Amino acid sequence: MPTLIIHGDDDQIVPIGTSAMLSAKLVTNAVLKIYPGGSHSLGDTSKDQLNADLLAFIKG
Repeated sequence: MPTLIIHGDDDQIVPIGTSAMLSAKLVTNAVLKIYPGGSHSLGDTSKDQLNADLLAFIKG
């Protein structure tokens, strides 16, 4: 079963290189979705895109 990893590439709190990029390599069947210019608060700043991506992933 795939695992979705969503991360903004401008996250200053949890940098993408030390979190999402590494996690995507370690987690079997990981699907990495990067939000260009996305900050740490994707649930606030990109909620419409985030919800659409989550629904699309769940529906397969």
